[in-house]
Amino acid sequence: MLRNLIFAIFLCLHCVIAWSFADEERDWGVAPSRDIRQPPYSAPTPTAVPGAKLVSTKDLQAMLGALPTPVLVDVASGDGHLTLQGAYWLPGAGRGSHYFDPLQAQLAGYLEQLSKGEKNRPLVFFCVNAQCWLSYNASLRDAALGYVRVFWYRGGIEAWREAGLPLARVTLSSTASPGTTSSGQ
Repeated sequence: MLRNLIFAIFLCLHCVIAWSFADEERDWGVAPSRDIRQPPYSAPTPTAVPGAKLVSTKDLQAMLGALPTPVLVDVASGDGHLTLQGAYWLPGAGRGSHYFDPLQAQLAGYLEQLSKGEKNRPLVFFCVNAQCWLSYNASLRDAALGYVRVFWYRGGIEAWREAGLPLARVTLSSTASPGTTSSGQ
């Protein structure tokens, strides 16, 4: 009986330690691609993105406690939504059709400002959840621009919320480029 109780406790602890949020680690069997995904943008995503590193909620929490602090970039649609505290909002950054479209040039300007011109500054792209291709596309675009520390937070806002971590409403930032907003700190 005691052995069964110890085994049950071990299983519970293992589940808690390996906990993931909002399907952030779920594998739907979708292959990674270097191509910008076209609509529909809401569909199962791969578990990897070329040129970027996948981060979980736990990984991102650790990154936020280290230096240099990563720039959080929310690419979700929807004015006034809740996002990760301190994130910049670049709506539309995950849309477009290819790496030579006008959006790529616009994104290059925004990222230049957000990264303070440092191509090795960690940039974390996220969207609503693990079924949002917009952050996948934005990560691809960022890597194509020559940034070397590109991270894709696949679980996005839903995983952050499910983990009970702080969220803030996106608001217009007076210090960001036109079209960029910050969620405040």
